[in-house]
Formats: sequence, C-alpha cells, structure tokens
Amino acid sequence: MTPLGHYLVLSGLLFTIGAAGVFLRRNLIALLLSVEIMLNAANLAFVAFGRQLGTVDGQIITFFVMTVAAAEAAVGLALVIGLFRHRESLNPEAFTSLKW
Repeated sequence: MTPLGHYLVLSGLLFTIGAAGVFLRRNLIALLLSVEIMLNAANLAFVAFGRQLGTVDGQIITFFVMTVAAAEAAVGLALVIGLFRHRESLNPEAFTSLKW
C-alpha cells in the first residue's frame, strides 16, 4: 500500500502547477484549466485522507467538489465565450474595464 505522504506530495505538486498556471498564463481558457487542476489536487488529498482514515468521507466531499467544478467550468466557459465575442481576445488584461 502506498503511504499517505506520496499522495500528499503529488497533490501538492499538482496544486503548485495549477497555481503557477493561474499566475503565469495569459489566456482565459488556460486560467480555467489551471483552476481545475488545483481543484483536482484538493480532491486527491481528500481521497487520500479518507483512505488513510478508512472512511468514505473523502470520496463524498470529492463528489461535491466535482459538482462545483463542473458548474464553474460551464459558467466560466460561457463567460469566456461572451467576452471573446465582445472583445475578440482571450487576454485577461483586455478585460480590465467593467464597461462594455
């Protein structure tokens, strides 16, 4: 059986990759994907702790997080499509003004 530390290191690595993507990318779709990677890292940690403790609580929380992530992806992609149609750019710096 793989120790808990290995799962947590992998989760931390995934979260770091996602956070770096959020801070370094200049594309709205890449930002959304980076947030999804960060949510998956949290899911991995929840499942690892649930397995270590012998409960299914981590898996239940993961299903809730996956539901929120799916809703976030749907709403986020709809907003990105709307913004792209208006400004014809996916650069986040093009959307600094709240005026249309």
